Amino acid sequence: MAVTLKFSGSLSQSDPLKHGVLIVGQSKHLAQLNYDDIKIKFGTRVNRETFTSGVNGLHPSPTDSCSLWLNNATVACLPHKCSRHNTPSRAHHLTKIIRSCVVGGEEFVLLTCERADLFASACAIARAFPLFMGKSNLSDAPRVVTVEVVLVGPGSDEGLSESDIQALSAASDGVRLAAKITDMPCADMHTDAFLQEIKTVGQELGITPEIIRGEELNRRGFGGIYGVGKAATRPPALAILSHKPQGATQNIAWVGKGIVYDTGGLCLKSKTGMCGMKRDCGGAAGVLGAFYAMVKLGFTENLHALFCLAENAIGPEAQRPDDIVKMYSGRTVEINNTDAEGRLVLGDGVAYAHRDLKCETIVDMATLTGAQGIATGKFHAGIVTNNEDMEAACICAGRNSGDLVHALPYTPELHFSEFASVLADMKNSVAERGNAQVSCAGLFIHSHIGFDYHGTWLHIDMAAPVYVGERATGYGVSLLNTLFGAMSENKLLRSISPDTRANGVDEDSGNNPKKIRLN
Repeated sequence: MAVTLKFSGSLSQSDPLKHGVLIVGQSKHLAQLNYDDIKIKFGTRVNRETFTSGVNGLHPSPTDSCSLWLNNATVACLPHKCSRHNTPSRAHHLTKIIRSCVVGGEEFVLLTCERADLFASACAIARAFPLFMGKSNLSDAPRVVTVEVVLVGPGSDEGLSESDIQALSAASDGVRLAAKITDMPCADMHTDAFLQEIKTVGQELGITPEIIRGEELNRRGFGGIYGVGKAATRPPALAILSHKPQGATQNIAWVGKGIVYDTGGLCLKSKTGMCGMKRDCGGAAGVLGAFYAMVKLGFTENLHALFCLAENAIGPEAQRPDDIVKMYSGRTVEINNTDAEGRLVLGDGVAYAHRDLKCETIVDMATLTGAQGIATGKFHAGIVTNNEDMEAACICAGRNSGDLVHALPYTPELHFSEFASVLADMKNSVAERGNAQVSCAGLFIHSHIGFDYHGTWLHIDMAAPVYVGERATGYGVSLLNTLFGAMSENKLLRSISPDTRANGVDEDSGNNPKKIRLN
């Protein structure tokens, strides 16, 4: 049975004999814990001397842990060092510690951190408790993990408010939902099942999705999505969830790549290269989880989540190299690689967001290129954008959220020529794979709203950070909620947003991370 994850701003009485407890934080924060305040978690099992010795004996390299009572009471320390391209929350190490130190059953995690790192830390903990598991020997007994937070440093006197707990709960639910969708095999998470997940989220939020599917896609000119998914037994779809609050003045779109399985099409992947391609829907999964959390927490502007869903399958109707497809933008594409399919579905998605929804801010998120992992590594997504302020804000949001990003070149005049075609407006795969391939892939998508687009466009290629080992991370939920947090009614989201226009934020208090103005 999946774990129920709860958050609390107060400590409850417990005994390690019955309920395991893990105390985790940076060493400087653990040192600030008062034994008299936390002994309620130990029953009679751990005395002051044992706790103090355990904390003082931690030597993280990069992490360390010490058992205080058998395996049921543990104190663990996050890394001392944090470079400028890392998240101060140490989120990636926090997830590892949680996975290695929890003991099962009903238990507690006592997290001590500064308020600025609270949101990223909660999302990191959520990643340690995935919702999907296919093993047959799992217990049906309910399991609850309660995360009890002790804040230290600036702003700690306030403690956790109900609004804070709502933010942590909604975001953790979004992260776990995104990871579940990404973890599930295509036999279970096909386009029908993904649409049902979208409908379920819509029902909870009071939103009915618009769904354009199958032959209707073809009739309405969505050549990108239709061409990629037309050979599958379950038809492709474009689904749209739209949140339209009263008083909204901005139109924002989040567009997710939802390739529920990618064989590579007729340009077939290798037997080893195909394993893991169930994760090619990670961008759309992250958008769904982020949309759920953001609307739950009171987003004040129009927000549209677009899901470009298809299975890149092989069959008699499969798209062929040399085919020329007409995209929703009206531009034509000569197919020279059926394994470069994500940009085709996203091209249709962003064009719809621009043309039909009139969005002035468009973000697309996708597991788009294997080259992303080479360019920016396993932990940082690669971003490409036409707006320098958005680039700076997204990098800041990545550090604040734990979903790290790194900027890549935006130079259409130098890179878009890689898609030159004699027969069509463009090809779908580059001529030279060594010429900023990740940027080129993003530019293909951008071309379908036009390089003269006056709004803000942001492309997030998260092919590598979508998973660690054999598990999905739910990447993107924390990032998008933080990046657009200034437009939320939730005070915690506003406090970590890189936008200085956030209402109710005291920028001189020292309680908030670095902020950047978006014009």
